[in-house]
Amino acid sequence: MKLFDSHCHLNDGAYINDMDEVVARARAAGVDAALIVGITGKTSRQAVEIAGKYPGYFASVGVHPHDAKACTENAVAKLMELAKNPKVKAWGETGLDFNRMFSPQEIQEKWFIRQLDAADELNLPLIFHERDSGGRFLKILSSRYAGSGRNGVVHCFSGDRHELDAYLKLGLHIGITGIVTIKGRGDELGRMAPQIPTDRLLIETDAPYLTPAPEKNRFRRNEPAFVRSVLIKLAEVRKEDPERLAQTLWENTCRFFNVNSRENLT
Repeated sequence: MKLFDSHCHLNDGAYINDMDEVVARARAAGVDAALIVGITGKTSRQAVEIAGKYPGYFASVGVHPHDAKACTENAVAKLMELAKNPKVKAWGETGLDFNRMFSPQEIQEKWFIRQLDAADELNLPLIFHERDSGGRFLKILSSRYAGSGRNGVVHCFSGDRHELDAYLKLGLHIGITGIVTIKGRGDELGRMAPQIPTDRLLIETDAPYLTPAPEKNRFRRNEPAFVRSVLIKLAEVRKEDPERLAQTLWENTCRFFNVNSRENLT
């Protein structure tokens, strides 16, 4: 099986001492590609730098809602320039997070909308983050996204059926993490997963966070190799053959990020 971890943070300091080993373990597990996600100017630059070192690894650039308070027009301009690197395949993660309110709501919304426009200018797909936004995320997307032709994924989906239906109606992809493997916490996600159209599914680790079962019983730090466990559980709840689902997910992810799946990934 060839697997594509569609969302990881190998630019996190947790990997500073063993990056080569992490990538080697991913290769051994069949993870031939990964998208390293930027959440600030610094981490976006790091994502591009790391992606440049490993075939099959790509990057995104963006400002996370937690960091929106530090965003400026100059910062967005620098990210747009960085996005010209051929290793950059998406914009994000961006969105709204009203759970801890690390940035004020109006600031989050301002820079979320600005980043939607930046991605439009660059014709890049979007990686979305949403948590406890009380409907504001959907309202903004519905007014500015519907019919726009944008391509986006709601990463680490953990919402309810109403939210899922709304995202699908907007044409969004759905990113499934290791949450689906966790008994109790992931039960509702497991029940909804079969309702997601196969061509809208992506799998991800969100590493170093959200370590899936059974790895979470041994390791605190998640890594791309463990996306295989997400695939296996997703195939189980959807009652699909894992190898066939893996091939579909590989094709979905390559198409989403505009990566040629029939050539050696470089």
